[in-house]
Amino acid sequence: MSSIELLANRIIKDAVRNYASDIHIIPRRDDTLIQLRMANRLIPRMYLPKEECDRLISHFKFTASMDIGERRRPQSGALSHKVDGHYVGLRLSTLPANQKESLVIRILPQQNQIPSYQLSLFPNMSRKLTALLQHAHGLIIFTGPTGSGKTTTLYSLLNESIHKYQRNVITLEDPIEKENDFVLQVQVNEKAGITYSTGLKAILRHDPDIIMVGEIRDSETARIAVRAALTGHLVLSTMHTRDGKGAIYRLMEFGVSHLEIEQTLIAVTAQRIVELTCPFCKDSCSTYCYTSGRWKRASVFELLTGKALTAIFKEMNGERSSYYYKTLKEIIIKGIALGYIKESEFNRWVYDDEKT
Repeated sequence: MSSIELLANRIIKDAVRNYASDIHIIPRRDDTLIQLRMANRLIPRMYLPKEECDRLISHFKFTASMDIGERRRPQSGALSHKVDGHYVGLRLSTLPANQKESLVIRILPQQNQIPSYQLSLFPNMSRKLTALLQHAHGLIIFTGPTGSGKTTTLYSLLNESIHKYQRNVITLEDPIEKENDFVLQVQVNEKAGITYSTGLKAILRHDPDIIMVGEIRDSETARIAVRAALTGHLVLSTMHTRDGKGAIYRLMEFGVSHLEIEQTLIAVTAQRIVELTCPFCKDSCSTYCYTSGRWKRASVFELLTGKALTAIFKEMNGERSSYYYKTLKEIIIKGIALGYIKESEFNRWVYDDEKT
């Protein structure tokens, strides 16, 4: 191995062993900064001579089949890497900066699928999410910011559906984040003519029971996803919206009619990953704590389904509804009150105009 290969392997190994979610390779005027995202913090890990930055990024781009000669445009790619006997997926994204090209690598563990009963901090919510898979057709949307665990939740639910209900599952992703031998996975490739919209049209002719669309990001994809849900398929997808209600308004912005949304939408979830308090230590864990060095995190969900969706549709039509549903803010407050979630998570996830 060359020195750059050894350095790249060392950086990845350090990130995986420290449960990091992202690696940032940032060129600067006098050196190169390597930092890791651990939970909600960026931790500097290494400083390299600036001349090694280009070689390191070129190595990662080459192994991910990206164009190493193109440094003026953003690029993305993906590859898998073996660390300590287990494979992890790496999703690469380059961005031209004022100094040189920068690189961020998202780490996607492949080997462990979260059991459905561990999806949420609150077991009752895990059961509700699993129950959604019993529907034969309709649209389920998962919302939340980048890194909130939407893809992990999707794959856990798909894995449950495959083994429990014996359904044919096809996914359309950009890129494929978690390889699964029981799922037919299609990679979006715009150069080859496979976009979200064209790929979704082709999948409809492939006899799927469940279709997972990586993201609804334009009006054409939204309309095809709704049409698939209307024609007897269960469609699961993601959006980047502030809360569950925002996904409904986003569908309307994409040109989906109010009636089509009412007929197809089964549920919308808004998800966040929150940092948990240590059950043994009052504040920061000591080096002797059993959980020291591990990021204690869990997912919380706002779930809109059934009567909650009906209440929102009534509000959108100018009618009043007396039905009450728990918002994400109230669920986080509940976790804090029970002593499960750190109080700092309230300030991180509850937006300014909602704070009281």
